[in-house]
Amino acid sequence: MNNLHHPSKKEFQVERIIFFSDAVFAIAITLLIIEIKVPLLHGSDITEKNFFNQLLLLSPQFLGFILSFFLIGLYWSIHHKMFGYVINYNSKLIWLNLLFLFSIALMPFSTAVYSEYSAPENIQLVLPYAVYVANICLTGFICFLIWTYIGNPKNKIAEHIPDGDFLKTAKIRSLLLPSIFIISLLISIISPIIARFSLFLIPFFMNIFKSKNNK
Repeated sequence: MNNLHHPSKKEFQVERIIFFSDAVFAIAITLLIIEIKVPLLHGSDITEKNFFNQLLLLSPQFLGFILSFFLIGLYWSIHHKMFGYVINYNSKLIWLNLLFLFSIALMPFSTAVYSEYSAPENIQLVLPYAVYVANICLTGFICFLIWTYIGNPKNKIAEHIPDGDFLKTAKIRSLLLPSIFIISLLISIISPIIARFSLFLIPFFMNIFKSKNNK
């Protein structure tokens, strides 16, 4: 573990991990919009009404894009906060970070599945939505593992993590988002529409939890 780098290169190697992670986040968030195809009309079909109708058909894709855009942005901000305390690294941290990035890189695919089967004629299917929920659960669980690992002083990975409930809150919030998605998945068995739109209440629930832990 101690021979992963020359002592004078330690800070540079940690920065390489961060730069690589930022690149993966940037690519994943860009690929989200690439999945949405421009409506194509031909000949006599080229009218304002037909174009508007084609845009309406893309509504599920745009809703999926908006949701995943802000989720990836949220996880990037969490990753940014995590590595603000990291001053060292080892093989375990590298692999935990790679697993975290793996779940982020999956997001464009799971978002495309979620969006495609959120159209009215397909929304009753639970399995496509479960694919998206599984992706979020994986991301949240690995986020929890990273917080747990860097927050353990015995690992000598991070310094100056705030005392008190900061680490406990960070770990619980890592599991809160997956929990909301799992509840939403269960609701989708009864009412797929309510389950989908309930996800847009995530900021509300996260803020409630945060305010309780900051008292």
